[in-house]
Amino acid sequence: MDFNMKKLASDAGIFFTRAVQFTEEKFGQAEKTELDAHFENLLARADSTKNWTEKILRQTEVLLQPNPSARVEEFLYEKLDRKVPSRVTNGELLAQYMAEAASELGPTTPYGKTLIKVAEAEKRLGAAERDFIHTASINFLTPLRNFLEGDWKTISKERRLLQNRRLDLDACKARLKKAKAAEAKATTVPDFQETRPRNYILSASASALWNDEVDKAEQELRVAQTEFDRQAEVTRLLLEGISSTHVNHLRCLHEFVESQTTYYAQCYRHMLDLQKQLGRFPGTFVGTTEPASPPLSSSSPTTAAATMPVGPSVAGLAPPGEAALHLEEVSPPASGTRKARVLYDYEAADSSELALLADELITVYSLPGMDPDWLIGERGNKKGKVPVTYLELLS
Repeated sequence: MDFNMKKLASDAGIFFTRAVQFTEEKFGQAEKTELDAHFENLLARADSTKNWTEKILRQTEVLLQPNPSARVEEFLYEKLDRKVPSRVTNGELLAQYMAEAASELGPTTPYGKTLIKVAEAEKRLGAAERDFIHTASINFLTPLRNFLEGDWKTISKERRLLQNRRLDLDACKARLKKAKAAEAKATTVPDFQETRPRNYILSASASALWNDEVDKAEQELRVAQTEFDRQAEVTRLLLEGISSTHVNHLRCLHEFVESQTTYYAQCYRHMLDLQKQLGRFPGTFVGTTEPASPPLSSSSPTTAAATMPVGPSVAGLAPPGEAALHLEEVSPPASGTRKARVLYDYEAADSSELALLADELITVYSLPGMDPDWLIGERGNKKGKVPVTYLELLS
């Protein structure tokens, strides 16, 4: 019990010292140890990463689940470590209503047959949406959430500890400064004509006491400086790890775009199939009734959309100009080349790309018709396509 009380009293004293130092800094009555510019940039970069990750995470959740009540329910299930119950998508619910309506109104009538076909298409759309939500949640939302709940909490904890170490260091500096000022005042020799001899003894005793206080303050300052430097290095390493976080989030973003592309391509194919099926139904609205208003001109967007031919799938489309690019025939332009610093390591996906190493300098330039997200990079006698997101263009 005595040990606990002593520890409690010691912790209370440290907390009070930090509070006093913090308050005096806010009022400009105490000096504050400033971090170097590079460290401050790392802190600002980490804060910006955290803030934008939160916003992207929240808005992606809204995109995948627009219903706020459903999002709150899923959040509670996750906090309780319980499995989120399967939820019917809006498309699947619409398909159910259409199928029930067709059954009641007559499945053999033109309207009933059309309802059944549209219900089947809506059910497939709902299944595609369910797969997209599941894939996006695992490949995109989960890594973002893990960063905020894992890595960022660790960084925040170490930053708070660094702040406490800095307050302790500055408090030790202030204590040493006061002790030295008191020592200098105590060592001032009093005038023998105006002071009794007894004061010489008192002055010498006070000087010795303040001398011991200065030695003690210097020792505490050395310890505080060592702890501050050690904590600053730990925090710096964690902040520099934000670059790896960006690479990981970039990979997750590519997977999210891929899953979204697949989802919309599936929806496009399902609707084209439905459009073809409805066009073959006798007695349907398409081409069987007289229009109540004058017919649309041949240049009408609606008519053009209805007669649009079926093209290749979205996934098979390639950016214009990419297929015709032969690197061995490419020569840099007379003007327009720039130096670029590589931000992250990049492994080439094929022979047309150039592998990159972080912090190396390469020459880059663009060619007419190229995808704006890519440049031609040269390093020595090697050249290839390089992604713009991995580069910092230099003037």
